[in-house]
Amino acid sequence: MSKPHLWVRTEERPNEERVGITPQGAAEMIAMGYRVTVEHSSQRIIPIEEYADAGCAIAAEASWPDAPKDAIIFGLKELPETDMPLVHRHIMFGHAYKGQPAGRRLLDRFQAGGGTLYDLEYLTLEDGRRVAAFGYWAGYAGAAVTALSYAAQPALCPAVSTYKDADALADAVRGALGDKTARAIIIGALGRVGSGAADLCGRVGIDVTKWDMAETASGGPFPEILDHELFLNCILARPGTPVFVPASAKTDPRKLSVIGDIACDPDSEFSPIKVYDRTTSWDAPALRVHDDLVLDVTAIDNLPSMLPMESSVDYASQLLPHLKTLDKIDDDVWGRAKACFDEHL
Repeated sequence: MSKPHLWVRTEERPNEERVGITPQGAAEMIAMGYRVTVEHSSQRIIPIEEYADAGCAIAAEASWPDAPKDAIIFGLKELPETDMPLVHRHIMFGHAYKGQPAGRRLLDRFQAGGGTLYDLEYLTLEDGRRVAAFGYWAGYAGAAVTALSYAAQPALCPAVSTYKDADALADAVRGALGDKTARAIIIGALGRVGSGAADLCGRVGIDVTKWDMAETASGGPFPEILDHELFLNCILARPGTPVFVPASAKTDPRKLSVIGDIACDPDSEFSPIKVYDRTTSWDAPALRVHDDLVLDVTAIDNLPSMLPMESSVDYASQLLPHLKTLDKIDDDVWGRAKACFDEHL
């Protein structure tokens, strides 16, 4: 029985240079008998020539709708929002299972076309742990943007861009802060996201208070958050997550001046941060939610792409062992992701 055809699509979202498989990983899959096609991309951090040298077939940018119906389409971020029915099997972050409006439309497209979503967030081991995550670099970059926003106050944070590596990003934050000092509280500090956030803070001289499940078990309220200049939320919203920042925080007495919602799920009903309702962007990283005292929120949902090479290589190395099992797509991590899709469809 022949192995599946993996089709690596272009990321069409602006500022998205990441990719979920490296040329080396693609070569390993080809050696196992998989066929791998990679689309051209005007922004992918790894040049297309390296995939061609690895033995991949090369396709035109954004040509995946015309891919063979049995191909498995692999990308990271969301598809362009159209009404086109989705007939393929897709691997990506769908953001479709927590009541997000765009997620419901995406599921409708799968239902109309008969395709399937294997959501990368829901590729899990039997104990529920995700098999691969960008968490560390999301935390690192998210803490950096939060610090840059703090450095810019009382003005709003200027646009951000990609950085050559983690050292360059830390250098930029240190330069922006100058002599300005701050304390940050991190919730979710023991996880991958929180550890990345804590590492960035440590590198730029920001004192950190580390909280995790034990410190939030009471369910709140949490006045300690308001007593720090920076709050970094590294907890994914889910049923039962307590409210960390209520709407009243805008006018409550506080030192808090920047919230970095690194988990970034503002349109979920489970969001623990109630002072804002939309994501921010690379062009406008901070949303001002109160003027006196100033309170800004940063919530960029593709933070790891600020460090596209490091985050791509890290994530691809975690995911590759599971991509190699796509010939058993009804089993194990893929089977659990399919069951999750069926439930929410």
